[in-house]
Amino acid sequence: MVKRRVHVAAAAILSRDGKQALIARRPSNVDHGGLWEFPGGKLAPYETGLAGLKRELHEELGVEIQRAQPLIRIHHEYPDKHILLDVWQIHEFSGEPFGREGQAVRWVPLEELTNYPFPAANLPILQAVMLPTEYLITAEESDEDIFDACLERALVEDGVRLVQLRAKRLDEAAYLARAERALALCSRYSARLLLNGEPALLEQIDADGIHLTSERLMSLERRPIAEDKWLAASTHDRPQLEQAARVGCNFVTLSPLRTTPSHPEVAPLGWHDFQELVERAAMPVFALGGMTRHDANPARAVGAQGIASIRDFWKMPSA
Repeated sequence: MVKRRVHVAAAAILSRDGKQALIARRPSNVDHGGLWEFPGGKLAPYETGLAGLKRELHEELGVEIQRAQPLIRIHHEYPDKHILLDVWQIHEFSGEPFGREGQAVRWVPLEELTNYPFPAANLPILQAVMLPTEYLITAEESDEDIFDACLERALVEDGVRLVQLRAKRLDEAAYLARAERALALCSRYSARLLLNGEPALLEQIDADGIHLTSERLMSLERRPIAEDKWLAASTHDRPQLEQAARVGCNFVTLSPLRTTPSHPEVAPLGWHDFQELVERAAMPVFALGGMTRHDANPARAVGAQGIASIRDFWKMPSA
């Protein structure tokens, strides 16, 4: 049986301070009735995602979109249909949103979104909304004072809120000691810290999650950590992205987008191949490999959550 293909535009509308998202409850007489969702609706024939979303938000909420940016595209299979969710993050809008069709609407703190029941297709949107657009990967720094200074500078001056502690040259004791200090710094500035290593590290350091190497990812049969922790992974191709989805990764990095000094022998993906892989990734994807903050908007335009980088964030504090 050929499934119906349904193209839906949805909006992640954030409050001005970026700490709350607007969600709406589905009517009881439709599919998934009573569940919560991000506002939006089906596109009319030949309607683009943003044009359809502008129409839907005016009809449903009485608001006008003024500035929006692609957030994530999600392909989801139901028994009777294939859904493409074209999700946009709304940065500016006019009007005070209310349920013009009688539906309940509610501003919810981002950290409380997981307390609400959503249709399965909306779950990657929850992850994308709660993630920042920049992912710092720490450098292989031998001097602990310099490490602490560079990390704090990124947290304070760059506003980084997601950090991966990568330190392949340290032994386990030294890594754990660095992780303790990094976790204290990240906690001070309300940033999340992921450890790059074995999942068992979380038994010793109560960080926010684990970032898996691609080799460790491919060896797994199931999700290795609790659902209340973030699970991320390094990926480089479609089989690795598919494995990340199978084991329940919350997000991934995909690399290398460009040729990098650290891996000059690896052929870069380029924007076209990167976009094709992201389209079916089923989770937020950070672009990695030669990325700088100037690449953030191009990366978002082709479906990425944002950019991941070492060099662009890892600097000594300003004098």
